[in-house]
Amino acid sequence: MDLAEAKGLWDPEPGWLNTASYGLPPRPAWDAVQHALGDWRAGRTSWEPWGEATELARGAFARLVAVPSADVAVGAAVSQLLAPIAAALPDRARVLAPDMEFTSNLFPWLAQPGARVRTVPADKLSGAVDAETDVVAFSLVQSSDGAVAAYDDVVAAARVHGALVVVDATQACGWLPFDASRADAVLVAAYKWLMGPRGAAFAYLSPELRERLVPSAAGWYAGEDVHSSYYGPPLRLAANARRFDISPAWFSWVGLAPALELLERIGIPAIHAHNVALANRFLVALGRPPGDSAIVTVDVPGAQERLAAAGVRAAVRAGRVRAAFHLYSTESDVDMAVNALV
Repeated sequence: MDLAEAKGLWDPEPGWLNTASYGLPPRPAWDAVQHALGDWRAGRTSWEPWGEATELARGAFARLVAVPSADVAVGAAVSQLLAPIAAALPDRARVLAPDMEFTSNLFPWLAQPGARVRTVPADKLSGAVDAETDVVAFSLVQSSDGAVAAYDDVVAAARVHGALVVVDATQACGWLPFDASRADAVLVAAYKWLMGPRGAAFAYLSPELRERLVPSAAGWYAGEDVHSSYYGPPLRLAANARRFDISPAWFSWVGLAPALELLERIGIPAIHAHNVALANRFLVALGRPPGDSAIVTVDVPGAQERLAAAGVRAAVRAGRVRAAFHLYSTESDVDMAVNALV
């Protein structure tokens, strides 16, 4: 599917430039949720068809980030999926993270009584990895300003010193091509660039890492055969990453599966080119140099009031406009925001 055809699958009001806060559902995703809610309201079906959407989404996500689906766990939020990794830290483990890291990939480490967390500027991360580093935790794209991490450099530095690499790709997955298998863990909340309902998240967990972890939130959905795991011992968990699954919030996954199918049909490289081109159109029009991200920030006095008056929905952080561009964004949206700010 090409981009021109895909754009007809959304119905945004002009001026939505805030996918870094939440993504907008394509029509197939919206329709799937409405259909499922209707069935729920009337009691027309059992739950199993809703559950199948979780497995469709798991497979699609695995293909998007180039890992086997057996290495993907599903959950509700990044911090929840990260919790068993943080809990497995040895006493006095050293964690290195960016100083402005989003707290879903920071608080779980800080909450461990024996962990020692050191932060540095994001662009200094690879150079700060040393022999005492046990974990390097960072966002592939920073939520605050859209900075794209030097993924290859950080991974290379971590491998030299035997440190784990734990990546929050929430602000990257869906527009930035990357290979999740290079890290030990990659976590993604699906309600932003993957355009699903809130309440669904993924974790790539490498087989080597999984051996260190305890699936302390395991329930029936983590069973080797979920339909024979409803009652009683013995423990019979899945042998792969599914042992870290939690029971899915059905309607979140019903909406997510069609959105991921659409992303696959369009292709992440094409989405990347579209999004970054719009971001750079915005930057250049405001007299800033172009960049490499779909999320950009600019410092404009009175930005929040000026954007609101023009009907543009973008985030404002400490006086800086944060604009985020995705599939449904258009040149008209860009120009609408620029005209409000110049």
